[in-house]
Amino acid sequence: MAVHPDKAGPFFFVLNDALRILYVDDDPILREFAVVNLSSETATVETAPDGATALAAIEAAAPDVLLLDLEMPTLDGFDVLRRLRANPARRHLPIIVVTGREDVEAVDQAFQAGATSFVVKPLNWRLLSHQIRYVCRAADAERRLAERGGLAARRLQSLAAEAARFIARALPMHPALKPAAAAFARAADAALGEAGGGDAEAA
Repeated sequence: MAVHPDKAGPFFFVLNDALRILYVDDDPILREFAVVNLSSETATVETAPDGATALAAIEAAAPDVLLLDLEMPTLDGFDVLRRLRANPARRHLPIIVVTGREDVEAVDQAFQAGATSFVVKPLNWRLLSHQIRYVCRAADAERRLAERGGLAARRLQSLAAEAARFIARALPMHPALKPAAAAFARAADAALGEAGGGDAEAA
């Protein structure tokens, strides 16, 4: 039974982060519902009627999250997923599959193609809003973690290179340092390999 608005308690926007949402569906009514139900003071919703239009829109200006139907004309959702994940710049874009299909094959195929999450129609727009917020915040946390890891790897690589240059200058004057230099080179290679920073060599 529906709750009267006066008794529903204070309303709050679930999507209170600054977000650009792209909703892709060949159903014009659902596209309109998406704009009405997912837009907030900070979240904006754009729509596309098929996969080809969606890819063009993403190429022009990537959204923060993509809501993607599976069965559409021109280019279906599975093809959109595969094309986006084949592009290094789009591999981490949060993509929530929004579909009327809930069979095991569709679920497995969507995740194998690169879906971040999966929801089934008919939609509970309030729950979908919470899910959008969750996947976007998780993606942002993953991106920040990767950036910190990349910075640490670059700093480690710079430190290893500077140490290698120091050892290279010191070895001619102190040949006894050669075993220590070799041990350092092995340790630096291992550390850089773990950090994804490449190799360092000491002469």
